[in-house]
Amino acid sequence: MGLIKLAAAGAVGYALYKYANRDKEEATAGGGFGHVRDAGPESMTTKPPRWSKTDEAIDESFPASDPPSSY
Repeated sequence: MGLIKLAAAGAVGYALYKYANRDKEEATAGGGFGHVRDAGPESMTTKPPRWSKTDEAIDESFPASDPPSSY
């Protein structure tokens, strides 16, 4: 009897959790990331004063953990 009550409480808790987080699941359904901008200075909200090839390589590699090989 105690196991059935525990299973029912777990099911109710899971249902409440899914209900509370339904908006977050819809926002990340397109690939796991929220809004990701395109690489390059033309896609930035504030234009940088200067933009080098190194800056562009770094921007294109984000969010990868390894740096670009053009250093």
